[in-house]
Amino acid sequence: MNAPKVLGINASPRKYGNTFKLLKVALNTAELYGASTEVIHLYDYEIKPCEGCLSDEQLACRPPCLENDGSWPVLKKILDADALIISTPVYWYGPSGHLKNLLDKMTVFENMIFIDGKSWVEGKVAGIIAVGAEAGAVMTISYLMSVLNSMGYLIPPWALAYYQGLDDVLKSREAVMDSANIGRIVVETVNILKNNTISKWYDPQIMKVLEVNNVLEKVRKEVEELKKNQLEERERKIRDMLRKRI
Repeated sequence: MNAPKVLGINASPRKYGNTFKLLKVALNTAELYGASTEVIHLYDYEIKPCEGCLSDEQLACRPPCLENDGSWPVLKKILDADALIISTPVYWYGPSGHLKNLLDKMTVFENMIFIDGKSWVEGKVAGIIAVGAEAGAVMTISYLMSVLNSMGYLIPPWALAYYQGLDDVLKSREAVMDSANIGRIVVETVNILKNNTISKWYDPQIMKVLEVNNVLEKVRKEVEELKKNQLEERERKIRDMLRKRI
């Protein structure tokens, strides 16, 4: 079996700060567990804001992005990798602006659901690191998890790390340990997934399965029965309460 490919994205304009330090801890650990790794310093690339062509014509949003900027070399590396570890500074309770531009451009992968039936990053693995001097790290991680999972990425347990402060992050045992575990976890998860037989995770044709098995009708019937029983009791309680107040 080929070594898992883990791509690390440093979404900070600084190549020497705490954001990059924790990313390197994660990637170096991934190598110890058998992965090949690569780092992208995102600010080395010109990534313009998304122009929203999807809203004009859904089928126009596909690889490579129609915008002629520096995003495609990054997107191609993302596509080639088995796992993605994103490390970002916290800017106003969210990720860096350059990373947000990249995430918007990654819609070209997710939108392939409507073109060939499957997101091109579905089943890949992701881990997230956020570093900031003040509050917002967990909010940033939550946002990135939502976006990546909605694109089809699998985010395994414990695949997050954060640090809040200005000191050298390598002195924080917890942040270092959490980041190292991200590196280990994404490799372990990739290896597990390579041995499974699932053809896809998100099925755009699943409504046919629901229709054949009358799933929605069964749900409606059960809910109506529960509503009838519970609503009668709730209305009785409300009437009793109102009588006592009169």
